[in-house]
Amino acid sequence: MNNVEIDEGSGFCFGVTTAIRKAEEELAKGEILYCLGDIVHNGQECERLRKMGLITITHKEFGELKNVKVLLRAHGEPPETYETARRNHIEIIDATCPVVLRLQKRIKQEYDSTPSGKEKQIVIFGKKGHAEVMGLVGQTAGKAIVIESIEEVNKLDFTKDIRLYSQTTKSLDEFRQIVAYIKEHVSKNATFEYFDTICRQVANRMPNIRKFAASHDLIFFVCGHKSSNGKILFHECKSVNSNSYQIDGPEDIDKNLLESTSSIGICGATSTPKWLMEACKKEITKK
Repeated sequence: MNNVEIDEGSGFCFGVTTAIRKAEEELAKGEILYCLGDIVHNGQECERLRKMGLITITHKEFGELKNVKVLLRAHGEPPETYETARRNHIEIIDATCPVVLRLQKRIKQEYDSTPSGKEKQIVIFGKKGHAEVMGLVGQTAGKAIVIESIEEVNKLDFTKDIRLYSQTTKSLDEFRQIVAYIKEHVSKNATFEYFDTICRQVANRMPNIRKFAASHDLIFFVCGHKSSNGKILFHECKSVNSNSYQIDGPEDIDKNLLESTSSIGICGATSTPKWLMEACKKEITKK
């Protein structure tokens, strides 16, 4: 008999939980509700909400709507989205994560306070094209520079002032490496300031998930492949337990892996619902 444990620290973060609760509350009223982009980077949870009536739309489709109700997910949106909503009489249900919202405001204040003609680089450590990052870049009229890794830091002009921020779900260790690199290379005639804007609820999961993964013979990491946070956390699992496998759900479990394995751990990303991890446990333990 396999010993199967679900990681208590895995599952939706506060921001995702709030967004889904708001969607469920609105859908319970029986009204039509649109969501701008996938509410969470997990296909099975999106499908559950679709069956409840949630209609996922693109930004192009959003621009064509009028007099409807649209939910903005936890990732946040650029100012243009709110302007479109005002112009088209769209009622916004704003589920932007408070951590993301504070970061957007800080970046906008930085951009707005830059004197005309002053060359200051606002830099965001994040994934290009990610919904949250697009919302952050939007606070600077598209002028912020996005770097995805320390290998891209050399695209910065070290003779000019630099203000560094981070997508809330990025690796804290990698952010610190980037800070150290810029400190070492920035010109004496330029200023460098950095702001650790990584969500601690997410960052703290890394050491915890490493400990969890190391305590089991076999790890199933349940996560949608679109999840940026999921990629980081799965890498942490794999770094301490080579017998770790990323799966979308119970249908992906390779039963051959269960043979002669006494201890199995199930964990996931901030976008992974608890019910999906429970379904995986049920699949493993069923006779």
